[in-house]
Amino acid sequence: MTTGRSDIELGTVGEAAPAEADAIAAPINTPVRKLPSAAEVFAWLRAQAAAQADRLSLWTPVAFGCGAAAYFALPREPVAGLAIAALGLAGLMLLARARWGGGRVLLIALTLLAFALAGFAAGKLRTQQVRAPIAPSGEGMQTVEAFVVDIANPGQGGPRLLLAPIRVSGLAPEVTPIRARMTLQPDTPLPAPGVAIRVRGMLNPPPPPASPGSYDFARDAFFEGIGGVGFTLTSPREIFAEPPPWRLALEMRVNAARWTLARKIVDEMGVESGGLAAAMVTGHEAFVPREQVDALRASGLAHIISISGLHMAIVGGFAFAGVRLLIAAWPWLALRVSSKKTAALFGLVAVLSYLVLSGAPAPAERAAITAAAAFGAILVDRRAISLHTLAIAALVILALQPEAVTEPGFQMSFAATTALVAMAELWPRPIREINAPWPIRAVQGVGTWLGASLAASFVAGMATGPFAMQHFNRVSTFGLIANLLVAPISSFLMMPALALGAILAPFGLGDWPLRAAGVAIDTMNLIAAKASAMPNAQLIIASAPGWTLAAAFLGILWLCLWKGPLRWLGLPFALAVSLAPRPPTPDIWVAADGSTLAVREGRTAVLFRPDVKLFGAELWARRRGLEPAVQGLAARDALYDCDRWSCAPRVGASPRVAAVFTRRASTIEKKLPLFCQWAEVVVVRGAATAADCPGALLLTQDDFARGGSAELYRAASGWRIVWAQSLRGQRPWTGGAISDQAD
Repeated sequence: MTTGRSDIELGTVGEAAPAEADAIAAPINTPVRKLPSAAEVFAWLRAQAAAQADRLSLWTPVAFGCGAAAYFALPREPVAGLAIAALGLAGLMLLARARWGGGRVLLIALTLLAFALAGFAAGKLRTQQVRAPIAPSGEGMQTVEAFVVDIANPGQGGPRLLLAPIRVSGLAPEVTPIRARMTLQPDTPLPAPGVAIRVRGMLNPPPPPASPGSYDFARDAFFEGIGGVGFTLTSPREIFAEPPPWRLALEMRVNAARWTLARKIVDEMGVESGGLAAAMVTGHEAFVPREQVDALRASGLAHIISISGLHMAIVGGFAFAGVRLLIAAWPWLALRVSSKKTAALFGLVAVLSYLVLSGAPAPAERAAITAAAAFGAILVDRRAISLHTLAIAALVILALQPEAVTEPGFQMSFAATTALVAMAELWPRPIREINAPWPIRAVQGVGTWLGASLAASFVAGMATGPFAMQHFNRVSTFGLIANLLVAPISSFLMMPALALGAILAPFGLGDWPLRAAGVAIDTMNLIAAKASAMPNAQLIIASAPGWTLAAAFLGILWLCLWKGPLRWLGLPFALAVSLAPRPPTPDIWVAADGSTLAVREGRTAVLFRPDVKLFGAELWARRRGLEPAVQGLAARDALYDCDRWSCAPRVGASPRVAAVFTRRASTIEKKLPLFCQWAEVVVVRGAATAADCPGALLLTQDDFARGGSAELYRAASGWRIVWAQSLRGQRPWTGGAISDQAD
């Protein structure tokens, strides 16, 4: 088949001269496209950059957060003058930009650099603001007299109290922590917030990272004002104390009301449903059964428990929609007030009230600021849901709490929210038919809602996936399905019913809404139980190198904030956590105080003392992609000969590691000579010297005091040790000694 001029063009009907036809005809083919010139490429790039003219403000919180992250990544604490200088330089840059202008590239560079310097300064100033005494270690048994500020969420050891110490035996007032968190003995009655108590127990500094490079809980405690953690050995006894300062008294009064409401909800609904209901209304998780938490975590629904953006959005949206509907139903009022602005005001009040009722945890505070920015945008006639509104909320949060950049909750919530808002901007608006029958409209509405829900769950899951893999090392295989099933139940029944029940419960009228919420919670628990019982419901994934998380965060932001085809340049960075090769797996892990350790056996972690520091051991195992041995003691005893205070390798065990888990000098002197002959690595919790163990690598209490937890890698030249303290650096929250327990 050929192509050429038509018969009309040739001037002849139906035929042409052969020579002329051959000259003008050519076989059909795909022409090779001419490559664009450098000038054309440059012009296209300039056009793409020009399309971002309205996006500069979206990158200011990113620059601010990068500056704050740079501060927290420093190995040593900078002097305060550096923060003041950075803040002054940022101001000068913004002043120069406003006064003298310059090229667009220069303006963008100056603005972003100014915000980065401001973020660095904010991190330092915030650290100076919250600096408080940290309890020393090794004080032994102490008597603690304190006000009960709140009932903290239970840990692995049991229920916990948040205390405001009045006196701690052995500590001067100027070195007494302003807040402490203590774990109670099992089955101990919980005192109500606001009472003063006396207990005997151990108080130590907040614990360091469970393994090198893992999450630093001591940093969280530092910014929460918690300077001591420990456990009690006696039941709390109520005592008389002088009246507390008015701010503390007000905080305890609010917490007492929250605790009373939580108990009332549990009494009304029962523990099975009421525990989760109380957690979602008041933030108290003390009544949630452990098996429910495990099922929710395995099914990808654990975010339901933590009061955060989802809860604030439902409560604020429910209040907004309800008030607007009521105004529309009253024509006289609808003609005289703006239903949208009035509803936004009520939504703002609902969000702030819920923040107080929930105890104002950090995730709830961030969600409330985001919701307040959205409702504020409505009040000033701006779009409530937009990337610009989200950027304002992020900038406010980072200015108030720059440490949020290090927290998984902030990273995940803003990655998901940014991705969802960016999706909403690109989502096609369906055309509404004027005269379509209602069954067709209903089918179309259900289809649109289902498509939007699937897309939203997929986008949110992809945005939060890198952080879930890096921080928690868990992937819920059926999380998308479970969240799709629970979303309508949570949005349209559970949270609205709980909101009404919480409002009406103090008046004795909360029975029917709490029953409706109980049905929704039971349904959610059923979905969680079914999803968690599926084969391979939860996968363990090893953490990627540390740089990949920052790359993924910036890649996700680039995908969401950049307009045009160049946004896809962020995709490989967004996938950095998934694609990057995992670092080598260590052979041995040792706890920060030498009280326990674990070894790698294939893809299994064999724990030497499964009942000691279990949380830290499991955290290390998941971070390295290992599963704790199912039959823990049997797996250990097959390789190591252990008694209550020591372990030694059996014949054929690899690695050959021995340990003494007590500080008693007599036990160490008795066991150390034999262990040094049998083992290649010897861990001693107490005191010893290298001269006592010439044939093996010896780690003692002095090593742990300096280095914290450790990972050991077998190398051709011997053993390579990575210490947690070396990666933490010398910062205000790392200065305390290692937390431990008595023998």
